[in-house]
Amino acid sequence: MNEDTTILPFRQSETILDPLTELAREGARRMLAEALKAEADAFVASFAEEQLEDGRQRIVRHGFGPERQIQTGIGAL
Repeated sequence: MNEDTTILPFRQSETILDPLTELAREGARRMLAEALKAEADAFVASFAEEQLEDGRQRIVRHGFGPERQIQTGIGAL
């Protein structure tokens, strides 16, 4: 019995398939970044009236967390 087996290399999600896929990934990265920034800004703004005893705002933004990857249908972003 002759069993021919074809082994295909596993495609890594970070590899670019074509320019259109990379364009979609970059657009998704930007949209997610803007959405997360808008959500954080809205959260801080919702507590704008709350203050500490010394007059400073109770809720403030202290910068950004570390960059993380998000897994999507077109790969990691």
